Amino acid sequence: MAVQKVRPLKQPSILKKRHKKFIRHQSDRYVKVKQNWRKPKGIDNRVRRRFKGQFLMPSIGYGSNKKTKFLMPDGFKKFLVNNIAELEVLLMQHRTFAAEIAHGVSSKNRKIIVERAQQLNIKVTNANARLRSEENE
Repeated sequence: MAVQKVRPLKQPSILKKRHKKFIRHQSDRYVKVKQNWRKPKGIDNRVRRRFKGQFLMPSIGYGSNKKTKFLMPDGFKKFLVNNIAELEVLLMQHRTFAAEIAHGVSSKNRKIIVERAQQLNIKVTNANARLRSEENE
């Protein structure tokens, strides 16, 4: 039996407005100031006042296009699955969403979920996780 690859319903080109992370003001100067973004609040702050040549601040304009938001590069959106019952939810949406098996699912249940996903023609992003090969047993 030949396994057909599940293809997304639509695969628009994803355009990101910015790939670089926004870094915190003066995080390059002090070790104690981490790079994680925090909005500057000072009255004289150059970054908050948006002076030329300073770090850029995140704003709503950097948001993703609504049509391509949450899309993975292969054109699917992720759907976290903990058991087979949650996998059945994707029955009608198998060309829009790809199942991702949750971290806490055992290898025994993973195998069952992957087999059921193949029957339902649902793509699983981490299908090979925690699979032991035959020669190791």
